[in-house]
Amino acid sequence: MLLQRLSRVAALVLLVGTQWVHAQGNTGSRVPQPVIEPARGEQCVEDPATMRREHMNYLKHQRDDTMRGGVRGAKYSLQACIECHASPTTNSVAATQTNFCISCHSYTAVRIDCFQCHASRPPATSFLPLNHPGHGRNPLEQQLRNQVAQQQVKP
Repeated sequence: MLLQRLSRVAALVLLVGTQWVHAQGNTGSRVPQPVIEPARGEQCVEDPATMRREHMNYLKHQRDDTMRGGVRGAKYSLQACIECHASPTTNSVAATQTNFCISCHSYTAVRIDCFQCHASRPPATSFLPLNHPGHGRNPLEQQLRNQVAQQQVKP
C-alpha cells in the first residue's frame, strides 16, 4: 500500500516537474513527452492542471458513490470522461499508446486498471437512460437514495 502511494507521488512529481521545465522553455529533454489526442468536448469538468493532479481521486470518489449509493451520471463519471476523450481514430481511451488514458499512464509508469471492468469505448448510441441528470428520476433510484439517506442519519 505504501509502495503504491509512493509510486503515485513519484509519478505525479515527475509529471508536474516535466511540465514546469517545458513551461520554462527548456525543451532539451531526452524523454519523449506523451502524445495526447485532442478531446471531443469543448471544455473539461475542471481545468487541465487540476485534472492531472486529482482525476484519480475524483474517479475513486465517484466509484464509491456509485457502488454504495447508486448515484450515477455525476460530474466525474468515468463514462463522461470516455465519451469526451475517446480517440476519433480508435474510438477508445485505451487502445493505443496515443489514446488519452494510456499516453499519460505509460509516460508516468502508472498501472491503469479501470478497463478491466469498464469499457474503454463510448456506447455506440447517444441514448441517455431516463434517470440521467436533468431527466425525471427513476422511482427505484429515488427509493434507494431515500434508504441511503436514512441510514446516514442514524446514530
